[in-house]
Formats: sequence, structure tokens, C-alpha cells
Amino acid sequence: MSYRENKARRFGTAPVFFTSIATILGAILFLRFGFATGSLGFWGVILIILVSHLVTIPAALALSEIATNQRVEGGGVYYIISRSFGLNIGATIGITLYLAQAISVAFYILAFTEVFEPFFNFMYQRYNILVPRQVISVPVMAGLSVIILKRGANLGIKALYFVVFILFISLLCFFLGGTNYQGPEGLMNFTFRNQEDFFIVLAIIFPAFTGITVGVGLSGDLKNPGKSIPLGTISATIIGMLVYFFVTWKLASSASPQDLLDDQLIMSRIALFGPLVIPLGLAASTISSALGSVLVAPRTLQALGTDRSLPGKKLNYIFSRGKSETNEPYNASLITCIIAMIFVVMGSLDSVAQVITMFFMVSYSSLCLISFLNHFGSDPSYRPMFKSRWYISLSGFLISIWLMLMINITAAIVAFIVISLLYVNISNHHKERKGLEVIFQGAFFQLARKIQVYLQKSEKKQGASWRPSVVCVSKNTFKRTKPFELITWISHRYGFATYIHLIEGYFSKSSSEQSAEELKKLIQLSAIEESNVYVDTLISPSYTSAIAQIIQLPGISGMENNLVLFEYEQGNNKELSQILDNYALVKAGNFDVCIYANSQKAINFKQGIHVWIKPTDSENANLMILIAYIILGHPDWKKGFIKIFSLCRKDEKKRTWEQIVELIREGRLPISLHNVEILTMEEDVNPKTLISEKSANAGLVLIGFREEMVKQLGEDFFSGHEEVGDVIFVNANKYKEIK
Repeated sequence: MSYRENKARRFGTAPVFFTSIATILGAILFLRFGFATGSLGFWGVILIILVSHLVTIPAALALSEIATNQRVEGGGVYYIISRSFGLNIGATIGITLYLAQAISVAFYILAFTEVFEPFFNFMYQRYNILVPRQVISVPVMAGLSVIILKRGANLGIKALYFVVFILFISLLCFFLGGTNYQGPEGLMNFTFRNQEDFFIVLAIIFPAFTGITVGVGLSGDLKNPGKSIPLGTISATIIGMLVYFFVTWKLASSASPQDLLDDQLIMSRIALFGPLVIPLGLAASTISSALGSVLVAPRTLQALGTDRSLPGKKLNYIFSRGKSETNEPYNASLITCIIAMIFVVMGSLDSVAQVITMFFMVSYSSLCLISFLNHFGSDPSYRPMFKSRWYISLSGFLISIWLMLMINITAAIVAFIVISLLYVNISNHHKERKGLEVIFQGAFFQLARKIQVYLQKSEKKQGASWRPSVVCVSKNTFKRTKPFELITWISHRYGFATYIHLIEGYFSKSSSEQSAEELKKLIQLSAIEESNVYVDTLISPSYTSAIAQIIQLPGISGMENNLVLFEYEQGNNKELSQILDNYALVKAGNFDVCIYANSQKAINFKQGIHVWIKPTDSENANLMILIAYIILGHPDWKKGFIKIFSLCRKDEKKRTWEQIVELIREGRLPISLHNVEILTMEEDVNPKTLISEKSANAGLVLIGFREEMVKQLGEDFFSGHEEVGDVIFVNANKYKEIK
């Protein structure tokens, strides 16, 4: 570590604890807890404390866990989120987090002015002068800005120790004090009033519990972040929660609900030396919280600039720059003070509190989600020294989202929309960076693994409806894309598909590199086609060895592959011959077989899919109809239809019609009876001629075949359909019932 790094990392655990506890036991404690207790009663506020800590404690544990798994640099929560979710989503949440931190400075300064409420009341009652709060808040904000800009974090931390001491004394005096108030009810009978206002009050006082992210914001200045962040953050969270329990009890037992509502400084009437120590405590808590926020916010902005995550090169350069050997974020501090000053001039205390609540809820839910996904993803590189539990993190995430919606569903939806738009904008500026897939990838891997293992272990139900799990191998992927389009149609909604690009040859370094490059092209092709096809490459010395390998591949869906798709170009007898040579090999594995003869014609989707059924297709007929129905489910075929042609003897025409009508109705197939045509077989008419006449303009034609035909006629059976266009020859391994 260089001399500069040693100088920059100069703080231990104490600053993390004190910045956190000073923010937790801050302005809301002195100004709004009396109001909350008066509004909801003792049990109502206790419920708020418990519900709020169902968010903050999981977030604190998640924060501590993540911080002990990686070296935490400057930027605190932003750094953790960006290195877990990726820089794009990290920047999105980081910008909102920075604004929350900057606005928090204004919130605490506005709260500080309430110390001077006796002065404002005196001026109004004595001289009838309504003195604006800005007379106090603006100079205080200006003074705080000068301190931070001139002296930086060193003076801020020293001042922090002093104000925390005053805060401790004021709380001690509060608990030692008392009143003559005698409540009508005992402790166990304290009420829960005005339940309908619960979430309104929660939104106002939730910022009282948001100190957990303040201490971690000093991460870039800590000697040992992995130790200081968990110890300081968790201890501050738990101690703060306990203090709030006792404060609520003291307030409820020392003043009437009306007094609690009417006097926002009711604590000064309860505390020992209250008129002196409570205003001092309020001043100490607000100034310490403002100090904590004004120290943390610039460091978040500086980290965003360092990562080039802000919109604009100049902004990134300006805000990433530090001052002196400690890299003090002077420029980021300046803009933070300006933003805070704007809200000081404009802001309303309760309105600002609700804005802060939404922003921090987003941050906390993100931390919990990161922790949960890391647990679920089981990444071997995720080895935190401090460990939370996945169910704690998941509950924290879900409760955060629920509270946002319950507090203000409109504000929550607006927040989600703004964050989404911000993410899209940042992603467009930084397309080279990865987004959400960085952390979700591990979770997807684990989910896929568990599902596949479950499906393999579960008993296959006899008589279950058939669905295709097709595997196709081709060495002509980039010469003709129709076969890939075909399995894209099959796998769009109802089926599963694996497409293997064959590289003929022996495995070597050069062929392996070729395989990697062509896999990239395959993935790009899959993205262009918007397909659900799993793609891969295979290096094999021959077509036959490749077929032998792919028919042994496990299905990606968890079910075994059940259909092999061959493909060849019409008129290319060499390719067709190669397929027929391997037909018996595939049939030995009890697969259904489709042989796709693709032509040079463009597919006319509006002309539909024609299914030709011959008397010899007793096993093939239903499979052809099912494949046609499945293909028709793809958007490319939205204006298409299925037309059935059935060849039969003259005396069987009526029975054949009835059988097909019954099949359509019983199977609830989207086939119009107008698209069913029964054709009589004539001895002097070749079925291929009928197919050429009736289906010359069809988008796709399905024709059945049997194993005996391959043995007897070979290539001749598949020829003679050049005028038709694209043909799929279908051979079912066994009869498929249409349920």
C-alpha cells in the first residue's frame, strides 16, 4: 500500500458507529416521536419501530455481509451495489442514493432551526413579526458548508465526537426527568390509536432509522472496512432500536396524547434541565446528522464520477477529482452543499422526510436483494467473513417493497418509473457494461439446476400430453437460417429446442477457438431471432459421430429430448443421403424424426401450414397436426392457419371426414372445418402431383413417412416436391394422443 493510501485510510470503527448512531438518534427523535406517540399511542409507535427494523436490520446484516466479502472502496453503499449488481444498476441506485443523502443534509438543517422555536414565537407574540425559518437555516447551512469545504472529513469527525457527547447527555437527562402526569392506564394497557394513520406516521418518522448507510459511506477512509462496517453498523442499529423503545415508553408515560401532539419539543418538559439540554440535544443531533450526511454524500458522488457513471465526461472528471493527499472530494462537496441549500430555502420538514423515506427504501431493498441472490446463487467467490441468512435478506427486500407501496403507492410507482428510466438512460450511455444479469446469472444457474434435478427425479406421468423437446444439428447454420427459424417456432411457447452447430474435424486448439467464435455468432443469431433456443457448437470428425453424440445429450428442459430434426437443401441429394444413412441410428433411440427440406422460396405465412395425411399415416397424423399447431403459436404465423388434406379410398370418404371432425372438436384445435379437404385416391394419380397442385403456395407443408418407405424408396420418396416449397417430413416413434 502506498503512502497516499495509508494517509487516506485513517479511520477505525468509532466513526462508523458514531455517524450511524448520531443519524439514528437524530432530529426525528426530538421533533416527531412525541407527535407519533400522541397520534398512534404507545403500541402504535412500538409497531412502527418493529416494522421499520424488519427492513433496517436485514439491510444492516446484508450490508455487513457484503462489506466483508469484498474490499470496499470509496462510495459506501453505492460501491457495494455497483460491484454486485454491475455498474449500470449501481449508478442508477447510486444517483438516487446520492440525492437522498444530499437532501438529508437539508432535512437536518431544517430540523435544527426548530431549536429556535421559542425565538420565533417570542418575535411573533411580542412584535407581531413572523420571522422565516430561513433566517436561521440559511446561515447555518452556509457555515456547515464552509467547515466541510475548508477542513474536510478530519474536522467533521472531530466535531462528530463532540456532538455525540452532547446527544448522550441530553438523552440521559430525558430519562432521569419526569412530570406529574398520571395516565389513566397502566403500561400494558397503552393504546394503539388512529390505525388508519399508521403508514402516514411511518413515512414521517422512518428517516429516524436510516443511519445504517451513513457509516459505510466512509468506507474509502477506513483502515479496515471489513471489520469496521459490520461492527459499527450493527451495533448502532441495535442500540438505536433499544433507545427508541425506551423513549416511546417515557413519552407515553409522561405526557397526555394532546400534549404530545401540541408541543413538538415535549421532551424539554419531561427532561431534567429540559429547557436547556433538549434544545442542545436537538441541535447536537441535527448538526451531527447533517455532518454525517454531508461527509457521505460527496463521497458517493465522487465514486460515481470515478466509475464514469454520471451523464457526461466533464461531470465525471469534475466530481471524481479529489483534493490533497487524502483525496478529499472538494468538488462533490461543493455541489452537495448547493443542493442542500436549495432545499433549505424551499423545503418542508415532513415533505422532505417522506422523499427521503422512499429513496432509502430503494437502497435497503437493493442491499437485501443482493445478499439473497448471492446466497441463492452459491457463487464460490462469495465468502463473506460475516454471514447473514438468505431468508432474513429476502424478508427485508419484500417488506421494503411492501412498505413503499403502503406508504404512498403513487410515490412508489413514480420512484420505480424514474429509476427504470434512469437505468435505461445509463445503459444506453454505457452499453459495454453489464447490468442486472451480473448477479442474477448465478441465481438462474441454481434455479435451473434444481428444477432439472427435480424433474429427473420425479416420476414421469404416464399418458401426459406430448410436447416437443427437439434437437437439431447442422453444419450449414450460417449459410441457411430456415432450420434455426423452424426450431425457434417450435420452442416459442410450447416446446424446447437445442440447436447444435457442427464443426467437422478433430478437437484441437484451433478448432476450439473456431468453436468459441462461432458460438458467439450463434448467440447473436439467437438474439436477432428472439428465440428460446439453446445453442451450442460441437466439434466432431464426422456427421455420424455427431449424431451419435447429440442423441445422447440431456434435454435442457429437464425432460429427455424426444425429437431429432434433420435438415437439407432441396435438390441436394448428397445431404439427403447423409441423413438417411443415419436415420436408423436415431430410430434406435426411439426418437420422433423430422426431415426438413428447405427451399429457396420465401415462406408465405399468410398461406398457412398444410398437413397431408395418407392412409399409411395412422401414427404420424396426430404428430403432424400437433407440430403444425405448435408452429402456429409463433408471432410470425399470427395471420396463418392450418389446412388438412386427407387422402383416402372412395368408400372411406365419409368416415375419414367424421374422424377428422371429431379429432378437431375433441382436441379443441383451432382448425376451421372449411380448411379440411378429403381427397379420393386415384390409381392413376400420384399423391405428389396432388400435393404440388394444392400446396404450391403454402407457407409450410407437412408430410408423413414410415421407416419401410426409407428402406424401400430411399431418396426417391423425398424428391418431387420442388414446386411446393418448404416441406417437413414427419415420422412418429409412436401414436400421439391429442387431449
